[in-house]
Amino acid sequence: MKRGLVLSLCGLSVVLSADNAVFSQDRERVVRTVSSRPTNQPAAQPQAERPASLSSSAPVRSTSQRPVLTDNIVVAEPSKPLVKKTGESSPLTVMARAAGKRSMYSSVVTNSMLGAIQKRLGIPYLYGSTGPNRYDCSGFVWAVFNDAGINFTRQSARSLWAMSEPVMGDERFEFGTLVFMNKLGHMGIVADENGFYHASSSKGITYSPFKGYWEKRIVGFRRLVMPDPHSVK
Repeated sequence: MKRGLVLSLCGLSVVLSADNAVFSQDRERVVRTVSSRPTNQPAAQPQAERPASLSSSAPVRSTSQRPVLTDNIVVAEPSKPLVKKTGESSPLTVMARAAGKRSMYSSVVTNSMLGAIQKRLGIPYLYGSTGPNRYDCSGFVWAVFNDAGINFTRQSARSLWAMSEPVMGDERFEFGTLVFMNKLGHMGIVADENGFYHASSSKGITYSPFKGYWEKRIVGFRRLVMPDPHSVK
């Protein structure tokens, strides 16, 4: 009987030893599964936020759209007028220019004619009158030449055309040249290449430019032919 009891105790010891071995193995597996990282390794840091994707819906400003700043200073030039001024066209200004230009006559006659014109500027027009308070076109021309010492019988524009000789080229625009217009129904005294003096039916004695109204009505340019000591250039 003792022998049977001993065998029973031995069998129980073997069973307990086997159970402890199995329990130890299972515990080691659990520990290794829970913490497979070495104990001396620092804890992992939280990952920083990733920047927004380039494909985000937020608008992206292109650097090529930015204005380019420079140090260059651009000064705008004033706009140029479409029509270039050739100078003042007032009667007195034209007279001053005419005094220094070529004339059909001597300086004495030229200055006398300029003075005769100047003192008559603004006097009203009256058909058939030779002054001193009213003038028509041929009466004005006659009065100016008469004051300058060139005497001739008062004539109509058509008659003065017949008794004068034609001029060509630059001579047409010399001061003192006669200009005939409106089918020889009107005349005046050339000031320069830009205009002439005459007795206007609306303005009286005045200066008018050729350009525009009068240039389409010009018949021709002529100069008086008569002996006179002052008419030598």
